[in-house]
Amino acid sequence: LIIRELLPTDLEGMFELDSDHEVHRFLGNKPFISREESMQMINNIRQQYIDHGLGRWAMTEKTNGEFIGWTGFKYMTELCNGHINYYDIGYRLVKRFWGKGYASESARASLDYGFENFNTDMIYAMAHLHNHASLHILQKTGLKCIETFEYKGLPCQWLSISKEDWASKSRILNLI
Repeated sequence: LIIRELLPTDLEGMFELDSDHEVHRFLGNKPFISREESMQMINNIRQQYIDHGLGRWAMTEKTNGEFIGWTGFKYMTELCNGHINYYDIGYRLVKRFWGKGYASESARASLDYGFENFNTDMIYAMAHLHNHASLHILQKTGLKCIETFEYKGLPCQWLSISKEDWASKSRILNLI
């Protein structure tokens, strides 16, 4: 797995990702219908790099460079579940790469990066209440479910991990 900056050349991979109805099942069931929507998403993420020095990153397979999806952080500047100006960890994978461990691997790498490079003691995540696969990955990575809330009309689980808990979890993972 290679994690890198998301580029305009990732357009076809992003469109494959976000035009899939199953990928959008827990995201409000609004898959993209045009490549222009995917390019706008890429441009929005690249603007986050400029505005906040971070943003979601592309994931590619190490062996052939194939686009897997995105991972990493979004700096949330809008109020969400009573929080504002926080780091949200997330990932989204092209369906044919589901179940191969990429989301877990990228979440661990992202948390390592985030706690080493961001001036924060807490990182948050949210996932649809019925997206059991994503919730399992986030919890396996060390995030704890805090509460259920509604986000844009969808029932979601709010999760978090502290820098201290991540350091403990990382030490355990390194021993295994």
